Amino acid sequence: MRIFGIILAGGEGQRMGGADKALLPLGGRSLLANAIARLEPQVERLAISANGDPARLAGFGLTVLADATPLGPLAGVLAALNWAAPLGATAVVSVAVDTPFFPGDLVPQLCLAAEASVEGVALAHAAKDHPTFGLWPVALASPLADFLASGAKPRVLGFAESHHAARARFPDEAAFQNLNNREDLARAEALLRGQS
Repeated sequence: MRIFGIILAGGEGQRMGGADKALLPLGGRSLLANAIARLEPQVERLAISANGDPARLAGFGLTVLADATPLGPLAGVLAALNWAAPLGATAVVSVAVDTPFFPGDLVPQLCLAAEASVEGVALAHAAKDHPTFGLWPVALASPLADFLASGAKPRVLGFAESHHAARARFPDEAAFQNLNNREDLARAEALLRGQS
């Protein structure tokens, strides 16, 4: 299998006062730099899903993919599938930029879980589903485009369930805590300081 990665960084950051979440600092580097450091060793190639001016992310040296239509995380997954398929990828693993402690074995665990899925789809699960952390075969590009065009509410879990998603089970729910506001960011900073 050839697994590519996509960092979903297209959120508007409204609860962060409109800040670009991807560029917020945590532990001396941006959330995006942190996500790259965690995901890049696990995949063959990596890209960023983000809307707006891609020049602000040029320093990271990765392809920046904009959504064809801004319909949330699934639009980012679709852009990633359309980017990865012509490059020979088998599947794309998605992660959220605002979840800085996701597991270092995310990709192998998703791949193992996907073996039990009819269509090769897998989601992360730790106490509950974390659908922005998923493995998406490139063959899903066309069904996903149809799903987004249908006018249905573009829920990641709904689409994944319709394609028989398996679950990769992780023991630590805290690994998937996302940073929704400044208080969450401050708690994550304190956690990092406590580990050093």
